[in-house]
Amino acid sequence: MDTLQAILLGIVQGITEFLPVSSSGHLQIAKEVLGVELENNITFDVMLHAATVLSTVVVLWRELLHLLQGLFSRHFNEQQAYILKIVVSMIPAGIVGVLFAEQIETFFASLTFVGAMLMLTAQLLTFAYFAKPRARKGITFGNAFVIGLAQAAATLPGLSRSGSTIATGLLLGKSKEEVANFSFIMVIPVILGKMLLDICSGEVAAMDIPAGALVGGFLAAFISGTLACKFMIEVVKRGKLIWFALYCCLAGLVSIVFSIL
Repeated sequence: MDTLQAILLGIVQGITEFLPVSSSGHLQIAKEVLGVELENNITFDVMLHAATVLSTVVVLWRELLHLLQGLFSRHFNEQQAYILKIVVSMIPAGIVGVLFAEQIETFFASLTFVGAMLMLTAQLLTFAYFAKPRARKGITFGNAFVIGLAQAAATLPGLSRSGSTIATGLLLGKSKEEVANFSFIMVIPVILGKMLLDICSGEVAAMDIPAGALVGGFLAAFISGTLACKFMIEVVKRGKLIWFALYCCLAGLVSIVFSIL
């Protein structure tokens, strides 16, 4: 992997991690186009995930600081309750990641499957756009678990994590801003957990990747991720998810056709 390839992959990761278009699906497509075996570059994968976590922290620092300020209170408060809901939302993804990681990994080899999941993402976003559930204030523990189930399903390549969790939250009748913030905050511990598993696998230090490629990929993912995170929060507030549904449908069709040719 050279520096240019790393920068391009970093941009793809940064943008698609937050936009509802599936980062895993687009990275798989980018890998095919650039001829890079991304799944074998564990060190690079960890760097990209670290960059997207940092992007989230930079954009949502006020919300995260508010949570930390109430975390150590001796009296149970709304910040502690919110953090517990984040923990609840992690349970499904944690179970899937531990028990089915190898099975899920096999799907990454199929561009046809990626395309099909992109089209499924399009259907989910479309349904969330046209459905008008009765508004209910506050994300409950039950809501957090259901949104967590959507996040767990999105471990499949091509099924957007942010698209699945945001659409699920909207279908549950939650406010757009509330759902967007919860969706992006809940992914932080999941990404950190994935990074920890990669590091504990013992393969990180073994990969020989040029320092320039690592730095270039990290900066590209961080900058593009920061911009994409800010952009996506505004998009959700304005209810414009239908345009991403159209894009995912087109990207899915192109992926399937490309896999057949």
